[in-house]
Amino acid sequence: MRFCSCCVLLAILVGPALRSARAEDKMVHAASATSKFVNFPGLPTCMRGSVQHGDPSKGASVILAKTTAGCKIPWHWHSASEQLMIVSGSAKVEMKDGSPTTLHAGDYVALPEKNAHQFTCLMACTFFVAPSGAFDIHYVDKDGKEISPEEALKSKAKAPMKKEMKDMKDMKM
Repeated sequence: MRFCSCCVLLAILVGPALRSARAEDKMVHAASATSKFVNFPGLPTCMRGSVQHGDPSKGASVILAKTTAGCKIPWHWHSASEQLMIVSGSAKVEMKDGSPTTLHAGDYVALPEKNAHQFTCLMACTFFVAPSGAFDIHYVDKDGKEISPEEALKSKAKAPMKKEMKDMKDMKM
């Protein structure tokens, strides 16, 4: 009797987790034509994104981003590594103590975690961003000292406020 009770309890506790794991095994399709693009908190308003998969506030995700020509995300770093895949346009990526790299449609770059870099869209860009963990952004000044988004973006387009974080969370697939 005790064994049966343990089996029932185990089924109740583990069953939902197994169903959830099976749901992750399904194909995910996100059509760019129906994607809703929003400004993300702490980023310049010249960049808009649409979450294609995952929840960037909690873990790994895929974001389709669009930026205007000349849009610059100044020196910053992320806690998670980041992959960029350019769909259209061209951009320049620079890492501290490294040479700038120009990216064109079809190009890919992997950026290691906690390494300062900046991104400038040379021509109107569309690209995928795939952080390996929860998305965050830490801006730094020319000396590598962390600064606020407001200070980093003061000469650029104003960054969206925290209330827009809800928009980003609501977009998860």
